[in-house]
Amino acid sequence: MAICIVGWSHSPFGRLDALDLESLIGTVAQGALADAGLAGEKVDGVWLGQLNGGFVPEIFASSLVMQADPGLRWAPATRVENACASGAAALYAAADAIEAGRARIALVVGAEKMTAVSGAEATRILGNASYVREEAAAGLTFPGIFATMAQAYFERHGDHGATLARIAAKNHANGVRNPFAQMRKDLGFEFCNTVSDKNPLIAAPLRKTDCSLVSDGAAAIVLCHEALAADFRRAVRLRSRAQVNDFLPMSRRDAVSFEGPRRAWTQALSAARCAVDDLSFAEVHDCFTIAELLSYEAMGLAPAGQGARLLEEGVVMRDGRLPVNVSGGLKAKGHPIGATGVSMHVLSAMQLCGEAGEMQLPDPQLAGVFNMGGSAVASYVSVLERLK
Repeated sequence: MAICIVGWSHSPFGRLDALDLESLIGTVAQGALADAGLAGEKVDGVWLGQLNGGFVPEIFASSLVMQADPGLRWAPATRVENACASGAAALYAAADAIEAGRARIALVVGAEKMTAVSGAEATRILGNASYVREEAAAGLTFPGIFATMAQAYFERHGDHGATLARIAAKNHANGVRNPFAQMRKDLGFEFCNTVSDKNPLIAAPLRKTDCSLVSDGAAAIVLCHEALAADFRRAVRLRSRAQVNDFLPMSRRDAVSFEGPRRAWTQALSAARCAVDDLSFAEVHDCFTIAELLSYEAMGLAPAGQGARLLEEGVVMRDGRLPVNVSGGLKAKGHPIGATGVSMHVLSAMQLCGEAGEMQLPDPQLAGVFNMGGSAVASYVSVLERLK
């Protein structure tokens, strides 16, 4: 018997000045419970995915979820952090508790309030999710870390600056259809492929359009044991899930090979008894466009160095054989760190249930979700299917 998603909620992503962390958490927690038709007292445990790290003063936020519903009082609540994969980590921890028999119904919330600090401070905070003594302490930010990956990829496989621009343009075009997206504007390939005052180099070869956004936002999910799924109006099964962690220092691994994500994809697809070509679509962690390109190869869509042809042949486009990031991805949707992994699962469940509105794909059957923490350090891959 598997774990099922039976309710969800998603806030807009962006600069949400009118909402603090508590408001974001409460809004989506209430929304997910209402969507599932569930009273708070029926929840056996609460898991909150949140990085924080200094974005907001609150460092003990797990019980803020209980502000959403007095019935949640006395349920065990835990904050989970695993860098940019904090949302998936919270979801997997809740699923583990259900599988272990410690809970039957769980509420998972992912939330982050990032824009209350300056852009420079947000960059510094995120840099502390690297191997600090070799990377952040040496002045290497996450744009710099992924720029290093892009440089290594270009040296190994040729200049792919135009490929990264095509990924950015694709995701911005997709984001226009996403009502939750921070940036709903089709920027076009030429703009994304050109260095300009509005699209400067952030860390060569990465331009501004190659980098995800600093965002506020939240998403929530209700999970239950499959034996209870009949009690809810619809359910999406977690057909498989896999977590892989790699060494933290980049100096100890070949980051361009994306070995951790590759292993996570292999394990998840094997456990789901399917191949990557069986997926109807995928939501992957495009914190930077080079990460999406490397993800194509890690998930087995193309051999190393040949991910570009998936864009050239239209495979990963919205109308392609395996659309990737029809939500706009982190690139256009935004990347509130703790919310991202939960958001990816919510939007995938919406697709599978035919509830994705303008984003909706025709009759999707299987979804792949890849949420990543750090520089391909923590990798989480889920395969989802509609149960009813």
